[in-house]
Amino acid sequence: MASIWVDYLERDFLDGEFKELVKSGLVSGITSNPAIFANAILHSDAYMQDIKALKGSPKEIYEALAIKDIQKACDVLSDVYKNSQDGYASIEVDPQFAHDSDATIKEALRLYNKIDRPNVMIKIPATKEGYVAMKQLAKEGINLNATLVFSPTQAMQCLEALSYLPQDKAGVISVFVSRFDRELNPILAKHQLSKDRIGFFNAIKIYNQIQSKNVNNVRVLFASTGVKQDYLPKDYYVKQLYLPNSILTLPLDVIHAIKDEELDESFHFQTKHIDAFFSYLTPANISMQKTYDKLTKEGLKAFEESFADMLTNIKN
Repeated sequence: MASIWVDYLERDFLDGEFKELVKSGLVSGITSNPAIFANAILHSDAYMQDIKALKGSPKEIYEALAIKDIQKACDVLSDVYKNSQDGYASIEVDPQFAHDSDATIKEALRLYNKIDRPNVMIKIPATKEGYVAMKQLAKEGINLNATLVFSPTQAMQCLEALSYLPQDKAGVISVFVSRFDRELNPILAKHQLSKDRIGFFNAIKIYNQIQSKNVNNVRVLFASTGVKQDYLPKDYYVKQLYLPNSILTLPLDVIHAIKDEELDESFHFQTKHIDAFFSYLTPANISMQKTYDKLTKEGLKAFEESFADMLTNIKN
């Protein structure tokens, strides 16, 4: 059965609701990214006192705050970690290093050692330089979350790197979902093609690829699962992607929407059926490769801007 992680992190949440969600058994992990940390640190009063007390550069202050939160999350999840294949808390390296493998490796090792918890996962973006970093970090025995994965090619490059993980370490490949639908729905509508399917079809295609390789300590994590379209239910992507041996990381509003639901395993589309649907995209002048490249570039830029904005505001 699928695991549910929460794609949200904020100090008061960690001290309260997160503990209850973990205790209930609904949530078994947590993910963060530069945008999530920026939102928490800049908009929550929980950090004000620490920011005033801490000395150092804006990045040093950010790291002190982030490390404290991730340690707390890891501790809340410690029993889950000891008793299952879940129980991880993820933190991402500085997004400005996405195209610098050496800097990524250095930062990942530093964060891993400073956090000093066996159930921390270090997130590395799926870039050419990121694959190099992932491979080296996997050999070092660092739990890894390969993030900003949009294409099957990216996913297989990540899997090759993560296959170097020791058997007692874990990796996830974070496949982004909803951004495809927000990007392509207007074009699909013009050509009378079904909307809101490309995201989960692409994700399932990648899931099928990863599953076929039988790397037992690497799983697919479905990310970007929040719904922006008002006409869709909050749990739309959950209903499509609740698949065995997978993880769904969900925004808090989606967690609230499914809290009292009995989730059933999703219909498992075969790759041949997905490819048949994708064949209709060419007459609509939709190139999946161009879409993969565009969304990857935009995702990296968004994280860089969120991170830079946060550092600027900490400085002020």
